[in-house]
Amino acid sequence: MNTDVRYRHQPWNKGKLIGQKAPLRVRDIWAIRVRLQIAEKTRDLALFNLAIDSKLRACDLTKLRVRDIAHGEHVSSRAIVMQQKTQHPVQFEITEPTRMVLESWMHQACLRSEDFLFPSRLRCSDHLSTRQYARIVKAWVTTIGLDPTMYGTHSLRRTKATLIYRRTKNLRAIQLLLGHTKLESTVRYLGIEVDDALEMAEQTEV
Repeated sequence: MNTDVRYRHQPWNKGKLIGQKAPLRVRDIWAIRVRLQIAEKTRDLALFNLAIDSKLRACDLTKLRVRDIAHGEHVSSRAIVMQQKTQHPVQFEITEPTRMVLESWMHQACLRSEDFLFPSRLRCSDHLSTRQYARIVKAWVTTIGLDPTMYGTHSLRRTKATLIYRRTKNLRAIQLLLGHTKLESTVRYLGIEVDDALEMAEQTEV
């Protein structure tokens, strides 16, 4: 082996931040929503709201069809999706604001039951790709002044689960909402041990 070539090789993660992407805060969620509403970006607002509500991975969210979340022209208050990664079903609630914007998007895009909910604008793909989705998320967080290296598509998956955990401390509920098969996965995913330790430290006066 050529030693010069070997030592010139750079690691894949050089210059990159490694680790869990941060969840959005409540103020971040509303900041993005307001900007999308003002810009009248119905598709993006529907995508953003559903990403928060569903807590789905990017690969599952981008492949949703209209029939997965709606009956006719009306979006259901709950949906069940088979996860691509685990092949286990996961159920989620669709809040009223999300249902309203989804119905507006479906009407605007003239989507039928069998259509992908978020069609691709590129001819090479039938639906929004995970790469396209990642670029959209990057644009969202950049618009409100957040560091795009700290956030990604997984930020949206983690956001509602993190907020619910902080309010209820119910790990089992979060496990079900995220579709994790093991509770340990949920603990690692939320970074609960670190967060709780910091919270206790902040509440302790010396």
